[in-house]
Amino acid sequence: MKDKIELQQLEMAKKKKNIVYSTNPDYNYEYDEELEQETIPNKQQKLRVLLDKKQRKGKVVTLIEGFIGSSDDLKELGKILKTKCGGGGSAKDGEILIQGDHRDKIMDLLKAEGYQVKRVGG
Repeated sequence: MKDKIELQQLEMAKKKKNIVYSTNPDYNYEYDEELEQETIPNKQQKLRVLLDKKQRKGKVVTLIEGFIGSSDDLKELGKILKTKCGGGGSAKDGEILIQGDHRDKIMDLLKAEGYQVKRVGG
């Protein structure tokens, strides 16, 4: 009976993927490896470039949204754009944030790299 209860608990835990402890010495926890999303070619990327001031104390930032790919590739593109624009910023969650209004410069740089770029807003 005790083994049956443990087995049910383990089955439920497998579904939830948050096992803390198992009394079964033969149990092997299977990790779900998060598959890094593959970066699609530049010509298939549809990026949106926009200006944003929300929750930034009135300071303007240029946002690049819509990047599909690995976080390493996103950070690499962000680093290139920050260097070319001479500003700070960050790259995470599929967005690149560059401090200041650099929309035109960024759009030219991205088009030169082969990306499909669309200006959003003003």
